[in-house]
Amino acid sequence: MSGAGLVLLHGRGSSARDIMALVPLLGAGGLKLAAPEAPGQSWWPTSFLAPMARMEAPLAAGLATVERAVEGLGLPRDRVAVLGFSQGACLALEYAARQGAGLGAVIGLSGGLVGTGDAPGEIHGHREKRMDYDTDLTGLRALVTCHEADPHIPLVRARISAEVLAGLGAEARFIAHPGPGHQPMPDGLAAAREILATL
Repeated sequence: MSGAGLVLLHGRGSSARDIMALVPLLGAGGLKLAAPEAPGQSWWPTSFLAPMARMEAPLAAGLATVERAVEGLGLPRDRVAVLGFSQGACLALEYAARQGAGLGAVIGLSGGLVGTGDAPGEIHGHREKRMDYDTDLTGLRALVTCHEADPHIPLVRARISAEVLAGLGAEARFIAHPGPGHQPMPDGLAAAREILATL
């Protein structure tokens, strides 16, 4: 067993068992693993783009769950990565932006930051969000992926999320998959494997 660990966060309507199916594809079988499961199989009941008034309570509960999972691994934080898909990716990225200081890596497959508050402008029929984090993410390796035409995750939000993480000091990479879709892709999984191999 490696001295490194991985917290996996499933998507909406999915389960811990489902996200664990990615472990062989990530080459993460030797890592210490944790895969918490959301109540009712969803970290929050709506799009991550919903107004913050609707997001705050379930988001706080999700962030607390991730923190418990990270601590539960019993490893130095810089040897731990948090990876999520879809809604789980949004939670993983938001956890990193708010509480990721000292963490080894964050990987969001088809996801984007939730944000810290409502802001002027509109995105996919919702208010835009502020991204005014003050976390020092120096040393964090971050990966954000998204399809160019993802029905759930606006590409622009995913791209901005990588930029925000980089602005906080993370070594961030963004991968846009061509065309429509909403699933982990080979190039994203390969990039994730590279990150996890260096924990």
